[in-house]
Amino acid sequence: MGSAAQAERVAHAAIEGGVRVLEIPLTTPDALSVVRTLADEYGEEIAVGTGTVLDADAAHRSLDAGASVIVTPHVAPDVLAVAKAAGALALGGAFTPTEVLASLRAGSDVVKLFPAEALGPSYLKSIKAPLAHVPICPTGGVTPGNAAEWFAAGATAVGAASYITKAGGADLDPVLITKAAAEFVGAVADARAGR
Repeated sequence: MGSAAQAERVAHAAIEGGVRVLEIPLTTPDALSVVRTLADEYGEEIAVGTGTVLDADAAHRSLDAGASVIVTPHVAPDVLAVAKAAGALALGGAFTPTEVLASLRAGSDVVKLFPAEALGPSYLKSIKAPLAHVPICPTGGVTPGNAAEWFAAGATAVGAASYITKAGGADLDPVLITKAAAEFVGAVADARAGR
């Protein structure tokens, strides 16, 4: 997102489309003001979190802004410890089986598989073979067209930011974003129901 106003517009459109967990990357200008605004507006109705949380200080600032979800792109024991101590949902990033297990042991409630599109659902299935007990959320490259494959491969949840955001085009058209969000939420519901 190029601005806090754009991030808020995208978030509102995604929520209107049925999204109930949002990740505002800390790379977004004024990300914490966006988190604060959304957390104040939606309360516990929507889980608002921060992504690209690279250190404990950023985790503390995120929580102070009202984040209830903390997401890292890497194994970050210090960040996960801050999230867990505050009772926030903690998603630590990982790519290899070693990192997946390290992220879980460091305190991840759910491990973020990133970048998931690099190797696809078959890679997740291979990871889940020895690590079936680990809840994993692939992010990057997940679409309504392949969501069922990710769940069949063992995903606990999936991230959809790029699909939903890109649907809005250069202008971030909220109508198109809402439509994409609803399509994605519907595809996830169908995948979970085995349809």
